[in-house]
Amino acid sequence: MTRENGTGPARLRSDFRPGSTRWAVRRAQWLAMGIAEEDFAKPKIAVVNSSSTLSICFSHLDAVSRVVQEAIRAAGGLPFEIRTVAPSDFVTSAGKQGRYLMPSRDLLVNDVEVQVEGAVLDAVVFLASCDKTTPGQLMAAGRLDLPAIIVPCGYQLGGACGGRDVDIEDLYKGVGTVLAGRMTLEDLTEWSRVAIRGPGVCAGLGTANSMHILAEALGMTLPGAAPVRGGSEAMARNAAASGRRILELLAAGVTARQVLTPAAFRNAVRVATALGLSVNCVRHLIAAAIEAEAEVDILAEFRAAADLVPLLAEIRPNGPRRIEELEAAGGARGVLRALRPLLEDGPTVAGSVMERLEAAPEPDPAVIGSLDRPVRAEPGIILIRGNLAPIGAIVKLAAVPPDIRRFEGPARIFEDEDAAIAALGAGGIRPGDVIVLRMLGPLGGPGTVFAASFMAALVGSGLGEQVAVVTDGELSGLNRGITIGQIMPEAAEGGPLAVVEEGDRVRIDLCAREIAVDLDDGMLAARLAAWKPPPPTRERGWLRQYRALVQPLSRGAVLRGGD
Repeated sequence: MTRENGTGPARLRSDFRPGSTRWAVRRAQWLAMGIAEEDFAKPKIAVVNSSSTLSICFSHLDAVSRVVQEAIRAAGGLPFEIRTVAPSDFVTSAGKQGRYLMPSRDLLVNDVEVQVEGAVLDAVVFLASCDKTTPGQLMAAGRLDLPAIIVPCGYQLGGACGGRDVDIEDLYKGVGTVLAGRMTLEDLTEWSRVAIRGPGVCAGLGTANSMHILAEALGMTLPGAAPVRGGSEAMARNAAASGRRILELLAAGVTARQVLTPAAFRNAVRVATALGLSVNCVRHLIAAAIEAEAEVDILAEFRAAADLVPLLAEIRPNGPRRIEELEAAGGARGVLRALRPLLEDGPTVAGSVMERLEAAPEPDPAVIGSLDRPVRAEPGIILIRGNLAPIGAIVKLAAVPPDIRRFEGPARIFEDEDAAIAALGAGGIRPGDVIVLRMLGPLGGPGTVFAASFMAALVGSGLGEQVAVVTDGELSGLNRGITIGQIMPEAAEGGPLAVVEEGDRVRIDLCAREIAVDLDDGMLAARLAAWKPPPPTRERGWLRQYRALVQPLSRGAVLRGGD
Protein backbone atom coordinates (compact mmCIF):
# COMPACT_ATOMS: atom_id res chain seq x y z
CA MET A 1 0.00 0.00 0.00
CA THR A 2 1.22 3.50 -0.80
CA ARG A 3 0.42 6.91 0.53
CA GLU A 4 -2.51 8.74 -1.08
CA ASN A 5 -0.07 10.99 -2.95
CA GLY A 6 1.66 7.88 -4.25
CA THR A 7 4.94 8.29 -2.38
CA GLY A 8 6.40 6.40 0.57
CA PRO A 9 5.05 3.57 2.68
CA ALA A 10 1.65 3.83 4.31
CA ARG A 11 1.66 4.98 7.93
CA LEU A 12 -1.88 6.25 8.41
CA ARG A 13 -4.97 4.10 8.49
CA SER A 14 -6.82 6.92 6.71
CA ASP A 15 -4.66 6.52 3.58
CA PHE A 16 -6.67 4.58 1.00
CA ARG A 17 -5.13 2.76 -1.95
CA PRO A 18 -5.04 5.01 -5.03
CA GLY A 19 -7.46 3.73 -7.62
CA SER A 20 -9.75 2.07 -5.08
CA THR A 21 -13.42 2.97 -4.83
CA ARG A 22 -12.97 4.49 -1.36
CA TRP A 23 -10.04 6.57 -2.61
CA ALA A 24 -11.92 7.84 -5.67
CA VAL A 25 -15.21 8.84 -4.07
CA ARG A 26 -13.62 10.44 -1.02
CA ARG A 27 -11.24 12.34 -3.28
CA ALA A 28 -14.17 13.75 -5.27
CA GLN A 29 -16.01 14.73 -2.08
CA TRP A 30 -13.03 16.55 -0.63
CA LEU A 31 -12.07 18.33 -3.82
CA ALA A 32 -15.63 19.59 -4.10
CA MET A 33 -15.32 20.93 -0.55
CA GLY A 34 -12.23 22.93 -1.47
CA ILE A 35 -9.67 20.76 0.33
CA ALA A 36 -6.29 20.98 -1.38
CA GLU A 37 -4.94 17.78 -2.91
CA GLU A 38 -1.68 18.11 -0.98
CA ASP A 39 -3.70 17.89 2.26
CA PHE A 40 -5.10 14.44 1.44
CA ALA A 41 -1.99 12.67 2.75
CA LYS A 42 -1.96 14.51 6.07
CA PRO A 43 -3.14 12.93 9.33
CA LYS A 44 -6.91 13.25 9.48
CA ILE A 45 -8.05 14.40 12.91
CA ALA A 46 -11.62 14.40 14.19
CA VAL A 47 -12.63 17.39 16.32
CA VAL A 48 -15.70 16.25 18.23
CA ASN A 49 -17.90 19.28 18.86
CA SER A 50 -21.24 19.15 20.69
CA SER A 51 -22.06 22.76 19.86
CA SER A 52 -25.68 23.76 20.37
CA THR A 53 -27.68 26.95 20.75
CA LEU A 54 -30.02 25.24 23.21
CA SER A 55 -27.70 25.71 26.17
CA ILE A 56 -25.03 28.14 27.41
CA CYS A 57 -22.87 25.08 28.18
CA PHE A 58 -22.22 24.62 24.46
CA SER A 59 -22.63 28.15 23.12
CA HIS A 60 -18.89 28.84 22.82
CA LEU A 61 -17.74 25.51 21.42
CA ASP A 62 -17.69 26.59 17.78
CA ALA A 63 -15.05 29.19 18.67
CA VAL A 64 -13.07 26.58 20.61
CA SER A 65 -13.33 24.20 17.67
CA ARG A 66 -11.85 26.81 15.35
CA VAL A 67 -8.88 27.27 17.69
CA VAL A 68 -8.27 23.52 17.79
CA GLN A 69 -8.62 23.14 14.01
CA GLU A 70 -6.19 25.98 13.32
CA ALA A 71 -3.65 24.39 15.66
CA ILE A 72 -4.05 21.02 13.95
CA ARG A 73 -3.48 22.60 10.53
CA ALA A 74 -0.42 24.48 11.76
CA ALA A 75 1.00 21.22 13.13
CA GLY A 76 0.57 19.44 9.79
CA GLY A 77 -2.80 17.77 10.23
CA LEU A 78 -6.14 17.92 8.43
CA PRO A 79 -8.99 18.57 10.90
CA PHE A 80 -12.57 17.44 10.40
CA GLU A 81 -15.23 18.76 12.74
CA ILE A 82 -17.94 16.27 13.61
CA ARG A 83 -21.07 17.15 15.56
CA THR A 84 -22.75 15.03 18.19
CA VAL A 85 -25.79 15.11 20.44
CA ALA A 86 -25.54 17.97 22.98
CA PRO A 87 -27.47 17.07 26.16
CA SER A 88 -27.82 19.77 28.83
CA ASP A 89 -28.97 18.71 32.29
CA PHE A 90 -30.88 21.98 32.72
CA VAL A 91 -32.44 22.06 29.23
CA THR A 92 -32.69 18.50 27.91
CA SER A 93 -34.19 17.47 31.27
CA ALA A 94 -37.44 19.28 30.44
CA GLY A 95 -38.84 16.43 28.34
CA LYS A 96 -40.11 13.25 30.00
CA GLN A 97 -38.73 14.26 33.42
CA GLY A 98 -35.13 14.05 32.30
CA ARG A 99 -35.37 10.54 30.85
CA TYR A 100 -33.27 11.52 27.85
CA LEU A 101 -30.24 12.57 29.89
CA MET A 102 -28.50 9.29 30.71
CA PRO A 103 -29.36 7.70 27.36
CA SER A 104 -27.79 10.70 25.62
CA ARG A 105 -24.38 9.75 27.04
CA ASP A 106 -24.44 6.42 25.23
CA LEU A 107 -25.99 7.93 22.13
CA LEU A 108 -22.94 10.21 21.97
CA VAL A 109 -20.56 7.25 22.28
CA ASN A 110 -22.19 5.51 19.33
CA ASP A 111 -22.38 8.76 17.39
CA VAL A 112 -18.60 9.22 17.69
CA GLU A 113 -17.94 5.60 16.76
CA VAL A 114 -20.06 5.87 13.62
CA GLN A 115 -18.43 9.05 12.40
CA VAL A 116 -14.81 8.35 13.31
CA GLU A 117 -14.74 4.67 12.40
CA GLY A 118 -17.00 5.09 9.40
CA ALA A 119 -14.72 7.72 7.92
CA VAL A 120 -11.54 5.94 9.15
CA LEU A 121 -9.99 8.99 10.78
CA ASP A 122 -6.65 8.81 12.58
CA ALA A 123 -7.10 10.55 15.94
CA VAL A 124 -9.65 12.50 17.97
CA VAL A 125 -9.80 15.76 19.92
CA PHE A 126 -12.89 15.93 22.14
CA LEU A 127 -14.38 19.27 23.23
CA ALA A 128 -15.81 18.52 26.68
CA SER A 129 -18.68 20.50 28.14
CA CYS A 130 -21.89 19.57 29.98
CA ASP A 131 -22.53 16.58 32.26
CA LYS A 132 -22.93 13.74 29.76
CA THR A 133 -20.49 14.85 27.08
CA THR A 134 -17.24 14.28 28.97
CA PRO A 135 -18.09 10.76 30.19
CA GLY A 136 -19.44 9.89 26.74
CA GLN A 137 -16.23 11.16 25.16
CA LEU A 138 -14.08 9.18 27.60
CA MET A 139 -16.13 6.09 26.78
CA ALA A 140 -15.74 6.70 23.05
CA ALA A 141 -11.99 7.20 23.42
CA GLY A 142 -11.72 3.90 25.27
CA ARG A 143 -13.85 2.06 22.74
CA LEU A 144 -12.03 3.35 19.65
CA ASP A 145 -8.51 3.17 21.16
CA LEU A 146 -7.11 5.83 18.85
CA PRO A 147 -4.84 8.71 19.86
CA ALA A 148 -7.23 10.99 21.73
CA ILE A 149 -7.23 14.04 23.96
CA ILE A 150 -9.94 15.81 25.98
CA VAL A 151 -10.25 19.62 26.00
CA PRO A 152 -12.31 20.84 28.99
CA CYS A 153 -14.22 23.88 27.73
CA GLY A 154 -14.79 25.57 31.03
CA TYR A 155 -17.26 26.72 33.64
CA GLN A 156 -19.59 29.70 33.70
CA LEU A 157 -19.50 32.54 36.21
CA GLY A 158 -22.46 33.70 38.29
CA GLY A 159 -23.57 37.24 39.01
CA ALA A 160 -25.00 39.27 41.88
CA CYS A 161 -28.46 40.34 42.95
CA GLY A 162 -29.63 42.28 45.98
CA GLY A 163 -26.16 42.48 47.44
CA ARG A 164 -25.42 38.75 47.27
CA ASP A 165 -23.70 36.41 44.83
CA VAL A 166 -26.08 34.29 42.76
CA ASP A 167 -25.20 31.34 40.51
CA ILE A 168 -27.07 28.41 39.03
CA GLU A 169 -26.88 26.45 42.31
CA ASP A 170 -28.62 29.28 44.17
CA LEU A 171 -31.28 29.50 41.47
CA TYR A 172 -31.80 25.73 41.58
CA LYS A 173 -32.40 25.76 45.34
CA GLY A 174 -34.51 28.88 45.05
CA VAL A 175 -37.42 26.92 43.60
CA GLY A 176 -37.87 25.17 46.95
CA THR A 177 -37.52 28.48 48.78
CA VAL A 178 -40.43 29.84 46.75
CA LEU A 179 -42.47 26.69 47.42
CA ALA A 180 -41.88 27.16 51.14
CA GLY A 181 -43.07 30.77 50.96
CA ARG A 182 -39.67 32.08 52.01
CA MET A 183 -39.00 33.87 48.74
CA THR A 184 -41.16 35.54 46.12
CA LEU A 185 -41.47 34.50 42.50
CA GLU A 186 -40.36 38.02 41.57
CA ASP A 187 -37.10 37.54 43.48
CA LEU A 188 -36.50 34.19 41.79
CA THR A 189 -37.14 35.83 38.45
CA GLU A 190 -34.50 38.47 39.25
CA TRP A 191 -32.04 35.75 40.21
CA SER A 192 -32.58 34.03 36.87
CA ARG A 193 -31.45 37.23 35.14
CA VAL A 194 -28.03 37.22 36.81
CA ALA A 195 -27.32 33.56 37.70
CA ILE A 196 -25.20 32.95 34.58
CA ARG A 197 -22.59 35.39 33.35
CA GLY A 198 -20.65 33.84 30.51
CA PRO A 199 -20.37 30.53 28.67
CA GLY A 200 -19.58 27.13 30.13
CA VAL A 201 -20.94 24.54 32.52
CA CYS A 202 -22.50 25.05 35.95
CA ALA A 203 -20.28 26.67 38.53
CA GLY A 204 -19.33 24.43 41.45
CA LEU A 205 -18.57 20.72 41.65
CA GLY A 206 -21.52 19.60 39.58
CA THR A 207 -21.12 16.58 37.32
CA ALA A 208 -19.65 18.62 34.46
CA ASN A 209 -16.77 20.17 36.42
CA SER A 210 -16.33 16.86 38.23
CA MET A 211 -15.84 15.01 34.96
CA HIS A 212 -13.54 17.72 33.56
CA ILE A 213 -11.37 17.26 36.65
CA LEU A 214 -11.48 13.48 36.35
CA ALA A 215 -10.49 13.65 32.67
CA GLU A 216 -7.31 15.36 33.86
CA ALA A 217 -6.88 12.89 36.73
CA LEU A 218 -7.11 10.05 34.19
CA GLY A 219 -4.35 11.68 32.14
CA MET A 220 -6.57 12.39 29.13
CA THR A 221 -6.03 16.18 29.16
CA LEU A 222 -2.99 18.37 29.13
CA PRO A 223 -1.81 19.31 32.65
CA GLY A 224 -3.60 22.28 34.18
CA ALA A 225 -6.65 21.90 31.93
CA ALA A 226 -9.38 21.80 34.60
CA PRO A 227 -11.24 23.50 36.03
CA VAL A 228 -10.99 26.52 33.77
CA ARG A 229 -13.28 29.46 33.12
CA GLY A 230 -15.20 29.12 29.87
CA GLY A 231 -14.05 31.55 27.20
CA SER A 232 -10.88 32.48 29.09
CA GLU A 233 -7.40 32.87 27.63
CA ALA A 234 -6.28 29.86 29.67
CA MET A 235 -8.96 27.71 28.07
CA ALA A 236 -8.02 28.92 24.57
CA ARG A 237 -4.31 28.23 25.21
CA ASN A 238 -5.09 24.70 26.30
CA ALA A 239 -7.31 24.15 23.26
CA ALA A 240 -4.53 25.24 20.89
CA ALA A 241 -1.90 23.17 22.70
CA SER A 242 -4.18 20.14 22.56
CA GLY A 243 -4.59 20.56 18.80
CA ARG A 244 -0.82 20.52 18.41
CA ARG A 245 -0.34 17.66 20.86
CA ILE A 246 -2.72 15.27 19.08
CA LEU A 247 -0.32 15.12 16.10
CA GLU A 248 2.52 14.19 18.47
CA LEU A 249 0.43 11.46 20.06
CA LEU A 250 -0.38 10.06 16.64
CA ALA A 251 3.27 10.11 15.57
CA ALA A 252 4.28 8.35 18.79
CA GLY A 253 1.50 5.77 18.50
CA VAL A 254 0.01 6.63 21.91
CA THR A 255 -3.61 5.52 22.02
CA ALA A 256 -6.35 6.04 24.61
CA ARG A 257 -6.09 2.61 26.21
CA GLN A 258 -2.42 3.17 26.94
CA VAL A 259 -3.56 6.06 29.15
CA LEU A 260 -6.86 4.66 30.47
CA THR A 261 -5.22 1.95 32.57
CA PRO A 262 -6.38 0.45 35.88
CA ALA A 263 -3.84 2.68 37.64
CA ALA A 264 -5.31 5.76 35.95
CA PHE A 265 -8.77 4.84 37.16
CA ARG A 266 -7.51 4.29 40.70
CA ASN A 267 -5.93 7.74 40.62
CA ALA A 268 -9.21 9.24 39.40
CA VAL A 269 -11.18 7.56 42.18
CA ARG A 270 -8.82 9.06 44.75
CA VAL A 271 -9.24 12.54 43.28
CA ALA A 272 -13.04 12.11 43.32
CA THR A 273 -12.86 11.07 46.97
CA ALA A 274 -10.54 13.94 47.91
CA LEU A 275 -12.82 16.59 46.40
CA GLY A 276 -16.23 15.06 47.05
CA LEU A 277 -17.10 15.13 43.37
CA SER A 278 -20.52 14.41 41.91
CA VAL A 279 -22.11 11.07 42.85
CA ASN A 280 -22.68 10.57 39.12
CA CYS A 281 -18.94 10.25 38.51
CA VAL A 282 -19.08 6.71 39.92
CA ARG A 283 -21.29 5.35 37.14
CA HIS A 284 -19.34 7.32 34.54
CA LEU A 285 -15.96 5.96 35.67
CA ILE A 286 -17.38 2.43 35.62
CA ALA A 287 -18.64 2.98 32.07
CA ALA A 288 -15.34 4.47 30.86
CA ALA A 289 -13.38 1.58 32.38
CA ILE A 290 -15.67 -0.95 30.69
CA GLU A 291 -15.28 0.71 27.29
CA ALA A 292 -11.48 0.88 27.72
CA GLU A 293 -11.43 -2.78 28.83
CA ALA A 294 -9.49 -1.73 31.92
CA GLU A 295 -9.51 -4.51 34.50
CA VAL A 296 -10.51 -2.46 37.53
CA ASP A 297 -13.42 -2.70 39.97
CA ILE A 298 -14.47 0.94 40.41
CA LEU A 299 -16.88 0.21 43.28
CA ALA A 300 -14.16 -1.65 45.18
CA GLU A 301 -11.74 1.20 44.52
CA PHE A 302 -14.17 3.72 46.01
CA ARG A 303 -14.54 1.53 49.10
CA ALA A 304 -10.76 1.35 49.43
CA ALA A 305 -10.23 5.08 48.79
CA ALA A 306 -12.65 6.01 51.58
CA ASP A 307 -10.19 4.50 54.08
CA LEU A 308 -7.19 6.32 52.57
CA VAL A 309 -8.25 9.71 51.27
CA PRO A 310 -9.56 12.65 53.33
CA LEU A 311 -11.43 15.67 51.99
CA LEU A 312 -8.89 18.19 50.69
CA ALA A 313 -11.15 21.07 49.63
CA GLU A 314 -14.64 22.40 50.26
CA ILE A 315 -15.85 23.67 46.92
CA ARG A 316 -19.52 24.49 46.43
CA PRO A 317 -21.89 22.76 47.03
CA ASN A 318 -19.65 21.04 49.60
CA GLY A 319 -18.54 24.25 51.27
CA PRO A 320 -18.03 27.99 50.85
CA ARG A 321 -15.27 28.02 48.22
CA ARG A 322 -16.12 28.75 44.59
CA ILE A 323 -14.88 26.83 41.57
CA GLU A 324 -12.75 29.78 40.43
CA GLU A 325 -10.93 29.59 43.76
CA LEU A 326 -10.09 25.96 43.07
CA GLU A 327 -8.74 26.91 39.65
CA ALA A 328 -6.59 29.68 41.13
CA ALA A 329 -5.33 27.38 43.90
CA GLY A 330 -3.96 24.81 41.44
CA GLY A 331 -7.02 23.02 40.10
CA ALA A 332 -6.93 19.30 39.39
CA ARG A 333 -3.16 19.46 39.10
CA GLY A 334 -2.93 20.92 42.61
CA VAL A 335 -5.16 18.21 44.06
CA LEU A 336 -3.14 15.52 42.29
CA ARG A 337 0.07 16.98 43.70
CA ALA A 338 -1.41 16.95 47.20
CA LEU A 339 -2.36 13.29 46.69
CA ARG A 340 1.01 12.30 45.21
CA PRO A 341 1.92 9.70 47.91
CA LEU A 342 -1.30 7.82 47.10
CA LEU A 343 -1.06 7.97 43.30
CA GLU A 344 0.37 5.49 40.81
CA ASP A 345 2.66 6.42 37.97
CA GLY A 346 1.74 5.77 34.37
CA PRO A 347 1.44 7.38 30.95
CA THR A 348 -0.76 10.37 30.15
CA VAL A 349 -1.34 12.28 26.93
CA ALA A 350 1.63 14.49 27.91
CA GLY A 351 4.34 12.88 30.04
CA SER A 352 3.95 10.47 32.92
CA VAL A 353 1.82 11.11 35.99
CA MET A 354 4.84 11.73 38.20
CA GLU A 355 6.59 13.93 35.62
CA ARG A 356 3.50 16.12 35.50
CA LEU A 357 3.34 16.34 39.28
CA GLU A 358 7.02 17.23 39.56
CA ALA A 359 6.40 20.17 37.22
CA ALA A 360 3.21 21.27 39.00
CA PRO A 361 3.36 24.21 41.41
CA GLU A 362 2.49 23.65 45.04
CA PRO A 363 -1.25 24.13 45.60
CA ASP A 364 -2.52 27.03 47.68
CA PRO A 365 -2.99 25.52 51.17
CA ALA A 366 -5.74 28.02 51.95
CA VAL A 367 -7.98 26.19 49.45
CA ILE A 368 -6.42 22.74 48.88
CA GLY A 369 -5.38 20.89 52.00
CA SER A 370 -2.82 18.12 52.34
CA LEU A 371 -2.95 14.52 53.47
CA ASP A 372 -1.44 15.67 56.77
CA ARG A 373 -3.74 18.66 57.08
CA PRO A 374 -6.99 17.91 55.26
CA VAL A 375 -10.07 20.09 55.32
CA ARG A 376 -11.90 17.15 56.90
CA ALA A 377 -10.52 13.82 58.07
CA GLU A 378 -13.35 11.92 56.37
CA PRO A 379 -13.61 11.12 52.64
CA GLY A 380 -15.67 13.24 50.26
CA ILE A 381 -17.51 10.29 48.69
CA ILE A 382 -18.40 6.94 50.25
CA LEU A 383 -20.03 3.74 49.10
CA ILE A 384 -22.55 2.38 51.62
CA ARG A 385 -24.30 -1.00 51.66
CA GLY A 386 -27.00 -2.88 53.53
CA ASN A 387 -30.23 -4.76 52.94
CA LEU A 388 -31.64 -1.77 51.02
CA ALA A 389 -28.57 -1.55 48.76
CA PRO A 390 -26.85 -4.97 48.61
CA ILE A 391 -24.44 -3.89 45.87
CA GLY A 392 -24.09 -0.37 47.18
CA ALA A 393 -25.24 3.23 47.09
CA ILE A 394 -23.27 6.46 46.72
CA VAL A 395 -23.15 9.29 49.23
CA LYS A 396 -21.44 12.62 48.63
CA LEU A 397 -20.37 12.84 52.26
CA ALA A 398 -18.78 16.24 51.68
CA ALA A 399 -22.25 17.66 50.96
CA VAL A 400 -23.90 16.18 54.07
CA PRO A 401 -23.86 18.51 57.10
CA PRO A 402 -20.94 17.38 59.32
CA ASP A 403 -23.14 16.96 62.38
CA ILE A 404 -25.44 14.46 60.62
CA ARG A 405 -23.98 11.00 60.26
CA ARG A 406 -26.97 8.93 61.38
CA PHE A 407 -30.59 9.30 60.35
CA GLU A 408 -33.69 7.16 60.84
CA GLY A 409 -37.28 7.76 59.85
CA PRO A 410 -40.41 6.46 58.14
CA ALA A 411 -40.32 5.86 54.40
CA ARG A 412 -42.43 8.10 52.19
CA ILE A 413 -42.75 6.47 48.77
CA PHE A 414 -42.82 8.39 45.48
CA GLU A 415 -42.36 7.02 41.97
CA ASP A 416 -42.66 10.44 40.35
CA GLU A 417 -40.49 13.46 41.13
CA ASP A 418 -43.26 15.93 40.33
CA ALA A 419 -45.51 14.25 42.90
CA ALA A 420 -42.77 14.56 45.52
CA ILE A 421 -42.27 18.26 44.74
CA ALA A 422 -46.03 18.82 44.93
CA ALA A 423 -46.13 17.12 48.34
CA LEU A 424 -43.28 19.34 49.49
CA GLY A 425 -45.12 22.46 48.37
CA ALA A 426 -48.32 21.31 50.09
CA GLY A 427 -46.54 20.74 53.40
CA GLY A 428 -46.91 16.98 53.13
CA ILE A 429 -43.24 16.23 53.83
CA ARG A 430 -42.17 16.58 57.44
CA PRO A 431 -38.89 16.63 59.37
CA GLY A 432 -37.71 13.09 60.04
CA ASP A 433 -39.14 11.60 56.84
CA VAL A 434 -37.06 9.40 54.53
CA ILE A 435 -38.21 10.14 50.98
CA VAL A 436 -37.90 7.11 48.69
CA LEU A 437 -37.81 8.15 45.02
CA ARG A 438 -37.81 4.90 43.08
CA MET A 439 -38.45 3.33 39.69
CA LEU A 440 -36.40 6.21 38.33
CA GLY A 441 -33.21 4.34 37.35
CA PRO A 442 -31.94 3.58 33.83
CA LEU A 443 -34.18 0.54 33.48
CA GLY A 444 -37.14 1.89 35.41
CA GLY A 445 -37.38 5.29 33.73
CA PRO A 446 -36.56 4.07 31.17
CA GLY A 447 -33.63 6.42 31.05
CA THR A 448 -32.72 7.74 34.48
CA VAL A 449 -35.45 10.12 35.72
CA PHE A 450 -34.44 13.39 37.34
CA ALA A 451 -34.57 13.26 41.15
CA ALA A 452 -32.16 16.17 41.55
CA SER A 453 -34.80 18.89 41.32
CA PHE A 454 -36.64 17.50 44.34
CA MET A 455 -33.44 17.44 46.38
CA ALA A 456 -32.64 21.03 45.42
CA ALA A 457 -36.20 22.11 46.27
CA LEU A 458 -35.94 20.30 49.62
CA VAL A 459 -32.78 22.23 50.51
CA GLY A 460 -34.35 25.49 49.34
CA SER A 461 -37.40 24.83 51.53
CA GLY A 462 -35.20 24.59 54.61
CA LEU A 463 -35.71 20.84 55.11
CA GLY A 464 -32.42 19.68 53.57
CA GLU A 465 -30.95 18.81 56.98
CA GLN A 466 -34.15 17.32 58.38
CA VAL A 467 -35.28 14.97 55.60
CA ALA A 468 -33.29 12.18 53.93
CA VAL A 469 -33.65 11.17 50.28
CA VAL A 470 -32.99 7.66 48.99
CA THR A 471 -33.18 7.19 45.22
CA ASP A 472 -32.19 5.22 42.17
CA GLY A 473 -32.86 8.31 40.03
CA GLU A 474 -30.63 10.97 38.54
CA LEU A 475 -28.99 13.34 41.00
CA SER A 476 -26.95 16.47 40.39
CA GLY A 477 -23.45 17.14 41.59
CA LEU A 478 -24.91 20.40 42.88
CA ASN A 479 -27.19 18.58 45.34
CA ARG A 480 -26.41 18.76 49.03
CA GLY A 481 -28.13 17.29 52.05
CA ILE A 482 -28.80 13.75 53.30
CA THR A 483 -28.92 12.14 49.88
CA ILE A 484 -28.35 8.46 49.16
CA GLY A 485 -28.03 8.00 45.42
CA GLN A 486 -27.45 5.31 42.82
CA ILE A 487 -29.12 2.56 44.89
CA MET A 488 -27.94 -0.75 43.43
CA PRO A 489 -29.77 -2.80 42.31
CA GLU A 490 -32.32 -0.25 41.15
CA ALA A 491 -35.98 -0.85 41.94
CA ALA A 492 -36.91 -1.87 38.40
CA GLU A 493 -34.33 -4.68 38.57
CA GLY A 494 -36.15 -6.09 41.58
CA GLY A 495 -33.79 -4.55 44.10
CA PRO A 496 -35.00 -4.20 47.71
CA LEU A 497 -35.89 -0.56 47.10
CA ALA A 498 -38.83 -1.85 45.05
CA VAL A 499 -40.57 -3.45 48.05
CA VAL A 500 -40.18 -0.76 50.71
CA GLU A 501 -43.63 0.26 51.87
CA GLU A 502 -45.00 3.54 53.21
CA GLY A 503 -44.04 3.87 56.85
CA ASP A 504 -41.24 1.25 56.91
CA ARG A 505 -38.36 2.48 59.05
CA VAL A 506 -35.19 3.25 57.12
CA ARG A 507 -31.87 3.54 58.96
CA ILE A 508 -28.85 5.38 57.55
CA ASP A 509 -25.48 5.17 59.31
CA LEU A 510 -22.80 7.01 57.39
CA CYS A 511 -20.10 6.23 59.96
CA ALA A 512 -20.72 2.49 59.58
CA ARG A 513 -21.45 3.03 55.84
CA GLU A 514 -24.75 1.19 56.08
CA ILE A 515 -28.31 1.67 54.89
CA ALA A 516 -31.13 -0.68 55.85
CA VAL A 517 -34.88 -1.00 55.97
CA ASP A 518 -36.06 -2.30 59.35
CA LEU A 519 -37.34 -5.68 58.13
CA ASP A 520 -36.09 -9.12 59.09
CA ASP A 521 -34.56 -11.27 56.38
CA GLY A 522 -37.66 -13.44 56.09
CA MET A 523 -40.07 -10.55 55.59
CA LEU A 524 -37.80 -8.86 53.07
CA ALA A 525 -37.36 -12.12 51.16
CA ALA A 526 -41.12 -12.71 51.12
CA ARG A 527 -41.79 -9.27 49.69
CA LEU A 528 -39.11 -9.70 47.03
CA ALA A 529 -40.53 -13.11 46.07
CA ALA A 530 -43.97 -11.57 45.61
CA TRP A 531 -42.71 -8.58 43.63
CA LYS A 532 -43.58 -8.39 39.96
CA PRO A 533 -41.60 -6.29 37.48
CA PRO A 534 -43.32 -3.29 35.92
CA PRO A 535 -45.10 -3.82 32.60
CA PRO A 536 -43.15 -3.12 29.41
CA THR A 537 -42.67 0.57 28.76
CA ARG A 538 -45.07 2.41 26.55
CA GLU A 539 -42.24 4.63 25.40
CA ARG A 540 -41.32 4.48 21.75
CA GLY A 541 -38.20 5.47 19.87
CA TRP A 542 -34.83 5.89 21.57
CA LEU A 543 -36.06 5.40 25.14
CA ARG A 544 -37.63 2.06 24.27
CA GLN A 545 -34.43 0.94 22.55
CA TYR A 546 -32.41 2.13 25.55
CA ARG A 547 -34.49 0.10 27.99
CA ALA A 548 -33.92 -3.02 25.92
CA LEU A 549 -30.15 -2.51 25.90
CA VAL A 550 -29.19 -0.84 29.17
CA GLN A 551 -27.23 -2.74 31.80
CA PRO A 552 -27.40 -2.21 35.58
CA LEU A 553 -25.97 0.80 37.37
CA SER A 554 -23.28 -1.47 38.81
CA ARG A 555 -22.14 -1.91 35.20
CA GLY A 556 -22.14 1.85 34.62
CA ALA A 557 -25.49 1.67 32.77
CA VAL A 558 -23.57 0.92 29.58
CA LEU A 559 -25.45 -0.64 26.70
CA ARG A 560 -25.25 -4.31 25.89
CA GLY A 561 -22.80 -4.71 23.05
CA GLY A 562 -20.79 -1.72 24.27
CA ASP A 563 -18.70 -3.73 26.74
